[in-house]
Formats: sequence, C-alpha cells, structure tokens
Amino acid sequence: MKNNSKLLDKLKEYEQEHLDLDQVLIQLQEKQTVDFLQIQRLKKRKLVLKDRITQIRNELEPDSIA
Repeated sequence: MKNNSKLLDKLKEYEQEHLDLDQVLIQLQEKQTVDFLQIQRLKKRKLVLKDRITQIRNELEPDSIA
C-alpha cells in the first residue's frame, strides 16, 4: 500500500512537470527570438516524463490477461 502511495505521488509530480513544460514550450515558441536548442531539450525532457508516467500507470494498473 505504501508503494502505491509513493507511485501516486511520483505520478502527480511527473504529470505536473509535464504540464509545466507544455506551458514553457508554448511561451518559447510564441517569442520572436527562439532558442531551438532549448526547445529541443525541453521536448526531450517531456518525452522522458511521458515514459515515466506511462511506466508508473502500468505499475499501478497492470493489464489483465484474459
């Protein structure tokens, strides 16, 4: 039970960071002077977070094989 609680906490943390990165990317892309390297790094971080979110969700709700 404690493990699920920790996983849920991490899941919430990663989801929030993922949303925050969305906002940062939107703001950066709206600027006239764009730092493509910074955008690329943020997108990579966002992908890493997405993978971690998926992994945690799979641990919390494993697929049932019928």
